[in-house]
Amino acid sequence: MWGGRMEGLIELVNRLQDAFAALGQSCLLELPQIAVVGGQSAGKSSVLENCVSRDFLPRGSGIVTRRPLVLQLVTAKTEYAEFLHCKGRKFTDFDEVRQEIEAETDRVTGLNKGISSIPINLRVYSPHVLSLTLVDLPGITKVPVGDQPPDIEQQIRDMIMQFISRENCLILAVTPANTDLANSDALKLAKEVDPQGLRTIGVITKLDLMDEGTDATEILENKLLPLRRGYIGVVNRSQKDIDGKKDIKAAMLAERKFFLSHPAYRHMADRMGTPYLQKVLNQQLTNHIRDTLPTFRSKLQSQLLSIEHEVEAYKNFKPEDPTRKTKALLQMVQQFSVDFEKRIEGSGDQVDTLELSGGAKINRIFHERFPFELVKMEFNEKELRREISYAIKNIHGIRTGLFTPDMAFEAIVKKQIVKLKGPCLKSVDLVMQELINTVKKCTKKLATYPRLCEETERIVAGHIRDREEKTKEQVLLLIDIQVSYINTNHEDFIGFANAQQRSSQVNKSAVGSQVIRKGWLTINNIGIMKGGSKEYWFVLTAESLSWYKDDEEKEKKYMLPLDNLKVRDVEKSFMSSKHIFALFNTEQRNVYKDYRFLELACDAQEEMDSWKASLLRAGVYPDKSSVS
Repeated sequence: MWGGRMEGLIELVNRLQDAFAALGQSCLLELPQIAVVGGQSAGKSSVLENCVSRDFLPRGSGIVTRRPLVLQLVTAKTEYAEFLHCKGRKFTDFDEVRQEIEAETDRVTGLNKGISSIPINLRVYSPHVLSLTLVDLPGITKVPVGDQPPDIEQQIRDMIMQFISRENCLILAVTPANTDLANSDALKLAKEVDPQGLRTIGVITKLDLMDEGTDATEILENKLLPLRRGYIGVVNRSQKDIDGKKDIKAAMLAERKFFLSHPAYRHMADRMGTPYLQKVLNQQLTNHIRDTLPTFRSKLQSQLLSIEHEVEAYKNFKPEDPTRKTKALLQMVQQFSVDFEKRIEGSGDQVDTLELSGGAKINRIFHERFPFELVKMEFNEKELRREISYAIKNIHGIRTGLFTPDMAFEAIVKKQIVKLKGPCLKSVDLVMQELINTVKKCTKKLATYPRLCEETERIVAGHIRDREEKTKEQVLLLIDIQVSYINTNHEDFIGFANAQQRSSQVNKSAVGSQVIRKGWLTINNIGIMKGGSKEYWFVLTAESLSWYKDDEEKEKKYMLPLDNLKVRDVEKSFMSSKHIFALFNTEQRNVYKDYRFLELACDAQEEMDSWKASLLRAGVYPDKSSVS
């Protein structure tokens, strides 16, 4: 009951393949097919020619098959061949078929032995074939020949994987018997995409070339490397036979005689040889189509409904209607506005998991980068004392003073406040740059309209730069306000006595136990004899830096007080890609056990800057000599 209907379905699948090839598009549906995979000189060409009973494939040294050949075999009363790229022309001379394959290959790939994934579709009608569709793929190679690109092996591998990774593709893995089966390139690739061996058919060629006293019985009986669909052995013509124009029919009779007369294969002769392989492939493809038919039909209907929906939407579409163009323009501009807002607010549909961007980057600039920039202007205490001394003496003039004059205090304080201008303006620049980057990311959706994309970027970036000037003016005005009047009656302004009292109260409070940051860091400078570099879970509070075995924080390894600690950058070593900073004690004491420095390593520069900013909040300042 199934036979005729299945034969018709193979023909339908062939027509679908032709249709997609004619359109120049890859088939979105995974059509059931058999892909032929094997190393160079494994005998793939001979297997295919035996299935057709004709010499029609190019032969030679190096890579001969350089484009996938979709070979569609159709049972018919007369014998001829047709190519999809030259419709209407019937080839009855199969030498001309070979020449056409070579010419069509060179037309796309050139004469430098390069490869292409664009298939050649060949249909062969013959009374000597069973309806079957095979995809002949380039032989797996290791070394580039002539003008081939150096990555030819990877290109061929990628092309083969493109076909055999599809669930609806059966894999015909061709392996010569005179090589170790464990080293078979075809079976290795098949195992990557079909680890259970459910859709792989093994073909063992060159059985007549095995060393005397050895045979492939264990392989052919499916005992050595079992496959669900088993192995079939074939004996192809030798190169001498091909050069001598030995007839394929005579070669197949010789093959039959070989299996019937060989003591190791005699008991399985009815399950060996090219005619049996052809019959099995037809049956396997037929059953495979039957198994995949429900899913295939469901996908086909789903795509048909989708296309019908699109047709309905565009049925009354008039490309020249100006109202449609205006509406499309407004929709794209509105979408840009929504995307920009989402990237700043942090509620975007596509969350970037590789780096900080948009609003998160701006937030980091304000809360981590800006404080870090402030600490870079850390003053030299001796220099400041000298400046205060000179200011007081200069204001007193020839007189000796009893009290510190307010003018000296204001002169020193104003000089320090003015230093804030640099970090503030730099933060504005960083925020503006991130806004410009966000604009560029949002205009990617407009890339199909280059003029619109360019104009959108220009207008929005221009507006941001206009706001930048006004923002800098406002920031400088705020600093000038602070410089112009110092309110010593403000509650945040405390005298020396109150400062001492408040400091002691803070130390007694629970502020010290407040967690500032947690995260993984690598202790970089532990010697190999003591375990080497190792990753720990670090917890930073206002008073200490502790590290644990893992993030459950059950097993504490060490707790380091932050008193008298400073941070210094460490240059990356030649072999390491990590970013390193070191903690050290300003009183020249060991920081950790017998180590003068504690080197901590991060994977990224941003992560290191973030940790340094967190340490800054805990009162651990960068060493002035290491701050650039």
